[in-house]
This record gives sequence, C-alpha cells and structure tokens, in this order.
Amino acid sequence: MSLLWQARFFTTVNHLRDLPTLQVPEIAFAGRSNAGKSTAINLLCNQKKLAFASKTPGRTQHINYFSIGGAHVAQHRKDETKIDEIRALLVDLPGYGYAEVSGSAKLHWQQLLGDYVRRRQQLAALVLIVDSRRPFTELDVQMVEWFAPTGKPIHCILSKSDKLNRNDATNALRQARTFLASYVDENNQQLPFTAQLFSALNRSGLEEANDRILELAGLTSVAGGAAESADAASAADEGDDEGQV
Repeated sequence: MSLLWQARFFTTVNHLRDLPTLQVPEIAFAGRSNAGKSTAINLLCNQKKLAFASKTPGRTQHINYFSIGGAHVAQHRKDETKIDEIRALLVDLPGYGYAEVSGSAKLHWQQLLGDYVRRRQQLAALVLIVDSRRPFTELDVQMVEWFAPTGKPIHCILSKSDKLNRNDATNALRQARTFLASYVDENNQQLPFTAQLFSALNRSGLEEANDRILELAGLTSVAGGAAESADAASAADEGDDEGQV
C-alpha cells in the first residue's frame, strides 16, 4: 500500500494569503484541463473522487490541498486529521487552457499559479501532466518557464499513453525528455527534470509515478513503516470499497 493512499482533502484556497502555513513538502500537480490531471491524482491515491474534475472544463479555479499522514487511510473515514502528523501535501492546481474561461479568470489564474510556483517555499516539486498525444502547449511551456528558475524538480507525466502505439509512445517520451533537458542552471547543468509515460486506463507507469512522487516529497525512507501502519488501519475497512479505484 502506497503512502499516497493516505491522501484526504485538507483545504481549498483562492488567494495566496490563504495558503496553509504548514512547513511540510508540497508536491503540486499542474496541467491542461483535459490532460487527465484529476484522473492521475485519483489513481495514484487509489480514490475515485479525491480530485474534482468539473463537467465544465476550466471551471475549477481554486488550489486544492490533500494531506499525506495525520489520518487513517481513505477519504471516506471520519476520523480527525492530526495536523502535527502530516508529512506532506499534494496540491491540485487549477487546470488551464480552455477558451471558455473569461479574461478575468485567466488573469486570476496567471497571477495565482505564477506566484505560487515561483515563490512558494514549501513547494518541493512540480508534477506536470501533459497529454502524450500532443506536444507541450504554450501554457505548458509557460508553467515550466515559471518554475524552472527555482531549480526544483519537475516530473512530467505523459498521460493517455494507451492511445499511442509503441513507436509513437517512444517518440513522445524522447521528445519530452529532449525538451526538458534544454533547461539548465547558471552552471549549464541540466535541471532535475524527468518524464515518463502514464496511462490511467491500463495503469501503466503507475508504480514509476508513485515512487517518483514519494521521492520528491522526501517520503521514501518512511514508506515501508507507514505502509504497514496503513495496512493495519485499513483492515477495519475491508469490504468497503467506497472511494477506491
């Protein structure tokens, strides 16, 4: 059982002044509104409705936080989250890229996300969800441009890879890695940007993504012991599959 299965809703904010004050690593998920971001989060956390996917693409314009640690496994449990035991936070950033979003909403998105990814000290890494069938869009590139100067890791998840044949999938991964490798620091050293193929439909790439996210959150060393505790905690829920994928 992955530590990510402990994820549960923590808070939602619409202004930077309302961001949590916890001093724990934050792993942010960003991507186009139709790139499969919510689906990827839900699959990684083994819950169906943790991350909300609006029926109107581009409508959700808030930053949603999910806690890791401080509570028993499963979103549907009602036990209180112990704030001082939270080990990390997953951050679901607003999806972007739809023309239907008003100009004022787009401006708010740019200010909110731009300031968050550039200035948030607790932000340990960015997980960028990109549709493997399409190259990096202008807004995907903008997100990388915002984040790159921090020198922190980006892990690019190329979603919907089941839609590609093996040759096209290989090419998509190669192109993504080439693009990410073009970003270097002041010493001309490549930034810690990585990429992988991923499919929520056939669950390919799930283990790789899980391991990378735990590593970025600094949770790898505690994963074993926490997993054992999570197994024990979830035993009481056996037979109840609410919120599970």
